Amino acid sequence: MIEEFKKIIENSNNIVFFGGAGVSTESGIPDFRSKDGLYNQKYDYPPELILSHTFFYNNTEEFYKFYKDKMNSLKYEPNITHIKLKELEDKGKLKCVITQNIDGLHTKAGSKNVLEIHGTIYKNHCIKCNKEYSAEYVFNSNGIPRCNCGGIIKPDVVLYEEPLNESFEEAIRYIQNCDTLIVGGTSLTVYPAASLIRYFKGKNLILINKDKTPYDNIATLVINKKLGEVFKEI
Repeated sequence: MIEEFKKIIENSNNIVFFGGAGVSTESGIPDFRSKDGLYNQKYDYPPELILSHTFFYNNTEEFYKFYKDKMNSLKYEPNITHIKLKELEDKGKLKCVITQNIDGLHTKAGSKNVLEIHGTIYKNHCIKCNKEYSAEYVFNSNGIPRCNCGGIIKPDVVLYEEPLNESFEEAIRYIQNCDTLIVGGTSLTVYPAASLIRYFKGKNLILINKDKTPYDNIATLVINKKLGEVFKEI
């Protein structure tokens, strides 16, 4: 299977990668839905509720307790998958990385064209005056991070109940026009992000995930392995 994957890569010059939490787990960042994921850990509130628009505005202090504890990826480094994707971009084969992750590791690895459809921890703004703040400022603050004007600072990450950002439409265009779509580290069960795969009209659909996905039956190639095991071979 990996040999077939390598052959497809060699013969493709318009590749798009679409990834989820499984891309970053090998950097040490926990995912959400596995048995050790955030959704299976115990908190005073379910993580799905904490990471919602309503909760942010109604329980801002509790939101930030969770956010600072579990969403701070500043100390993590890119892994082999991030690095190999950057190399494919350098060679002109990979045109775009579309990620559901907010950890910024693709950019940290050096990838230039990254669409963060769920936003990123690295961008934050005051909800009162719109002044921008760094991730370091937010994570190193005491309690609720506040702007100089006194307003609350909100991370530019897409919370539950919020629409996806403008990069989603751009992601659709890249997927519609690529000849090879590699989907990795995502269960393809969370919408609207999972719906992106429906826009693919190219030749090769490759799914790399430890578990099965709802789209395995339409894929050109399905590899049920860790992403790192696959990408270290290319």
